[in-house]
Amino acid sequence: TRSRPSTGLTSGSTRRRTPTGTTPTRPTATRPTQTRTTATRRRAAAAALERCLEPVGADEFLAEHWEQRPLVVARDEPGRFDDLLSEGDVERLVCSTAIRYPAFRLVREGGQLDVASYTADVPWRPPFTATADIPRVLGEWEGGATIVLQALHVHWHPLAVFCRQLEEALGHSVQANAYWTPRGSQGFAVHHDTHDVFVLQVAGEKRWLLYDPLLELPLKHQRWSTALGDPGEPTGDLTLRAGDTLYLPRGWLHEAETSATDSLHLTVGITAYTWLDALRAALADCEDELPFRRGLADGADAADELLERLRDRLVPEDVERRRRRRFLDGRRPIREDALSQLRALEQLDGDTLLERRSTVVADLEEDGDGVRLLFEGREVRLPAHARAELVACFEAEEPFRADDLPGELDAAGRLVLVRRLVREGFLRIMDA
Repeated sequence: TRSRPSTGLTSGSTRRRTPTGTTPTRPTATRPTQTRTTATRRRAAAAALERCLEPVGADEFLAEHWEQRPLVVARDEPGRFDDLLSEGDVERLVCSTAIRYPAFRLVREGGQLDVASYTADVPWRPPFTATADIPRVLGEWEGGATIVLQALHVHWHPLAVFCRQLEEALGHSVQANAYWTPRGSQGFAVHHDTHDVFVLQVAGEKRWLLYDPLLELPLKHQRWSTALGDPGEPTGDLTLRAGDTLYLPRGWLHEAETSATDSLHLTVGITAYTWLDALRAALADCEDELPFRRGLADGADAADELLERLRDRLVPEDVERRRRRRFLDGRRPIREDALSQLRALEQLDGDTLLERRSTVVADLEEDGDGVRLLFEGREVRLPAHARAELVACFEAEEPFRADDLPGELDAAGRLVLVRRLVREGFLRIMDA
């Protein structure tokens, strides 16, 4: 049986039972006044999303396709995505770098090959285990196995940067895998993904069959199973060529196969923050309230009060605050030049060209004690009199010099500020 789309949460129209008896007055939590500054989508982030979608606009995509229905953008533009990962890059990674499982794996016709059948240990102390055994990998690929490169957003710099820019544009976690399938082959049978995906066709071509979802918007643990039912007949049949994009919402069933050419495509996965995540985060915030810590026997009639307290924590501002903080805390540093930046600090002066690091997603918060820069699970706290200079660094889209920063700090103070921001990884020294 196909699931029906969720009607979402409703508010304001549900009548709650009026408690009888004497209800103790609970204290009203007072939050410190904070002002958050979240920069509008930066140019690099907007450009990354545009690269996936154009000529379709981002607003049109989010309104008409996101979590709703597939989108196919046919371009037939060889080379469009080669700078992210080319066939030559894949060949070098697989055949000359001693790549190890699980950074790569082999699949064929819906099944994963036994890792021991195509890997070997490289003698060392301790040994490098499960590295690619080149002759066996080549034999399996020639026999129809797909080479899967996994978590490229972690260990392949061009895709690490691209995925981070997409994260900033979409506000959700992004990951990337690559699939190199030999001609006339199929890597996976019919299945659905538990995250939304952009399929970016890098080289060759691949035929895709799409089926309506049997389980709409599945959660991470709700993986595809034949127990969900018969997929039925395909509702979409298309061929992606180099430079094309396919967007699939999570839950849409699909399978793909090559024809007369080898195929390389990227699957860029987007893990959405759901209302279930928001409810769990709000409930976790309730652990400091005594009624939630009482045993059930002590409060059989407490459900109305507990739901009211939970409801108080679901105001839009608080939901967004928790979502954003979790998102910022989960971004790992991407600093390809971190060591040389430390050495370049020795020569930094007021005339040195600086820029905001493109891989940093950050928020700026103000309170009575000063300003805080939040990114990568850290807080950089500065006094209120440094606000203007910090905001200028935060909003910078072009290179700048410390001497040109606005605000009340003197020349020495501006250098102290930018040195700290370089050391923290928020700014970088150009041409270092």
